[in-house]
Amino acid sequence: MTTTDRVQAPAGTIVGRRDGRVRRFLGIPYAEPPVGERRFVAPIRRGRFPRPYDATGHGATAQVVPLFDTTTIPEPSVPGDDVLNLSVVAPVDGEDCPVLVWVHGGGFLAGSPASPWYDGRSFARDGVVTVTVGHRLGVEGFAPLDDVPANRGLRDLLLALDWVRDNIAAFGGDPGRVTLAGQSAGGAAVLALLSSPATAGRFQRAVSLSGGFFEVAEDTARGFLERLGDRLAVPPTRDGFARCTRGRLQWHVRELRADEALVLGPYVGDDVLPVPVADGLAAHGHAVPLLLGATGDEFDGPATLEGARTAGTRRTDTLFRAACPRTAAARRHSPAGTWLYSFEWPSPATSGATHCIDIPFFYDVLDAPGVTEALGADPPAALAASMHADLVGFVRGEEPAWARATGTLGDPARTYGRPGAPFAADTTGVFDPVVGGAVEAC
Repeated sequence: MTTTDRVQAPAGTIVGRRDGRVRRFLGIPYAEPPVGERRFVAPIRRGRFPRPYDATGHGATAQVVPLFDTTTIPEPSVPGDDVLNLSVVAPVDGEDCPVLVWVHGGGFLAGSPASPWYDGRSFARDGVVTVTVGHRLGVEGFAPLDDVPANRGLRDLLLALDWVRDNIAAFGGDPGRVTLAGQSAGGAAVLALLSSPATAGRFQRAVSLSGGFFEVAEDTARGFLERLGDRLAVPPTRDGFARCTRGRLQWHVRELRADEALVLGPYVGDDVLPVPVADGLAAHGHAVPLLLGATGDEFDGPATLEGARTAGTRRTDTLFRAACPRTAAARRHSPAGTWLYSFEWPSPATSGATHCIDIPFFYDVLDAPGVTEALGADPPAALAASMHADLVGFVRGEEPAWARATGTLGDPARTYGRPGAPFAADTTGVFDPVVGGAVEAC
């Protein structure tokens, strides 16, 4: 039975919904709408709500145009300008619960925090408060433009983390036990923020699923913006792009990028990312425990499954898996520790351990819309229970049961879903959990 619920927070009175033992407060603005003069500037903190805020439905999404016609994850676009919002899912009567702050993927160009795969009901069942954050994307979020701050999408996330620090206790969360987590571009954002001197104290643990070092070189980004401006018949400047609607920008970015993996993303050279992510990881975030990994096949698909995972030859390796040992190596002196995992369960729907299909297992939402299409009719519930339990334990502050990684050949890792699967040979820095004897395969 669904009933109305409300909290009194420093941000104001927020009205949500209670469904059984789960409370949901959706689409809460943490910043002013990034429109008009605010469209390309740093986010501006939202003032206290003057009247009770209706948080019973998902807020507007920065995504207007999905990155592909069909996406593995259901990624609804919600119209509106108030895109800098977040959603809180919490247990009823929770108090001082650990908090998981989730950043969605989408190549920094698309993605939706309103996906049913990100519903935190199973975390609430296990005493964890989940916060799902929306941030600016594409040109608005990550284009390097003169006279405006870079990394606006990352700055949005920093402000959202400040909102969590200031308000999450009203929802039963502990602001001193925050885990920042994300997948794909969201996982890359986690690594970028972990490497940043600007984030000290904003989160105490970190999880990166299929993330990587996704910073985009200035010449790559500016070259892409030149081509985009030509296509739109506007100068590649703040004022030029301001003439275009968000939807028009996203549509032409999607069409122009074609098969390019990264055209806009975290930018190196400002106060948020003064140095490349790998260098920043060696210098910052050593007090933050980190769990990270990738799926076995990511974007490479079924042709590589049987004995053909040759190290360094696949996009899976160069974009995703190689970041695992490189991150562990950069953090080898971290007293907090780094742990690796590899997701190896081959979906019968995709014929591989492909990009995104691990999310319903980590979230333990195998009954969510779109799961059958991505995972087949009977995904293993025991695997979801195991993976979810590992993540919940980490968020609670427990040390994983397997050994820490140091970025050396044969680092141990937790393997999920396909014991005995062939792995890439670890001769070019590509992550290979088998060499060290992967532990407790599920």
